Amino acid sequence: MIFPTTQFLTTFRTAFNSGQLLKCTLGKPTAEAPEGLKNVYLRPVELKKGLHVAFNFRYQTRDEVKNFSLDEAVDQLKKMLGVAFLNGDILTPERDFFLQFNKKGEALFVEKKPSQKTPLEVQTTHNRSKSRLLDPSALWLHLLGITNAKGEVLAAHQDKWRQINKYLETIESLLRDQPLPNGAKIADMGSGKGYLTFALYDFLENNLSLAPQITGIELRPALVDFCNKTAEQVGFQNLNFIAQDIATYHPDRLDMLIALHACDTATDLALAVGIREKARIIVVAPCCHKQIRREMKAKNELAPLLQHGILEERQAEIVTDGIRALLLEANGYHTKVFEFISTEHTAKNVMITATMDGRRLNQRRTEALAQVAALKTSFGIGEHWLEKLLVL
Repeated sequence: MIFPTTQFLTTFRTAFNSGQLLKCTLGKPTAEAPEGLKNVYLRPVELKKGLHVAFNFRYQTRDEVKNFSLDEAVDQLKKMLGVAFLNGDILTPERDFFLQFNKKGEALFVEKKPSQKTPLEVQTTHNRSKSRLLDPSALWLHLLGITNAKGEVLAAHQDKWRQINKYLETIESLLRDQPLPNGAKIADMGSGKGYLTFALYDFLENNLSLAPQITGIELRPALVDFCNKTAEQVGFQNLNFIAQDIATYHPDRLDMLIALHACDTATDLALAVGIREKARIIVVAPCCHKQIRREMKAKNELAPLLQHGILEERQAEIVTDGIRALLLEANGYHTKVFEFISTEHTAKNVMITATMDGRRLNQRRTEALAQVAALKTSFGIGEHWLEKLLVL
């Protein structure tokens, strides 16, 4: 005779190994469950060390995520089923399976038609990778007002949701070129309400198990207090926010620098910190390109076009960010400049990413600096602000 719990565990193992596991849920907590724990959600997650099972422990005020190997996951289920939780569900594209315990401890295992008819191709490694970057049921998304209590993205924040996911896709791509060490120290300069800061921490901590130490730097104390309170509520222990001018921020170590929509020369201040600290990865989304526009007096064939304000503004943005990319390359970085999803606060949608590549330093520095000098001469620019900061 096969016991119901054994059937459930065998079904879980089979679904996981075959790529059929959509989700597993533990519910109906008993007095033996940790205080405040409501349920546990399990799903496959691809880590550097292979395919694992992510356990999302849903407490009343926070989420905790832990990753286990398949054998470890089965052991965890064996310890919790019938003890801390009376219900267990397994969802696959072909069938749903349920394990239920009554008050006497008697178990019943049943199966039904699938409730989620997800196509099998969704379970491929590539697509699973894209869908796993951010779990919409994460508590911090609800506390920041992006989702409702059911983990559904609010209609008014669909753009923000897309922006966050695109951001994480960008980060994931950068990490393929330049992996971060365990315990990486990261600064997000001009973190605002922290949407992308929380997303980055969640991804690095819970998906990649990198145990990052992230600091959000923001001038507005009210936003800093709000973000720190939220980080505490969701159990993000190594995510903190400080009220400080980025010009006065001097970390003891910096592995990754983020500066999204820092206005005008604030982007240059952030870049200078990242370059000086030899950050492995730098990500900036500049806006308000005022410094170069004020100085720019074109001395080339574009001069007739730039008498029109809108064209002059756009050219100033191109020159500003182009020189930034060249200065990064002159300091040993491989750079990319591309279109990013804009926020509701600004129409600016250019992102500059840079990954440290020391091999390029000697061969590229002289060439890049010569290109910067040529651009300044051509557009009548005295000095780019980032140049000045780098020689201070």
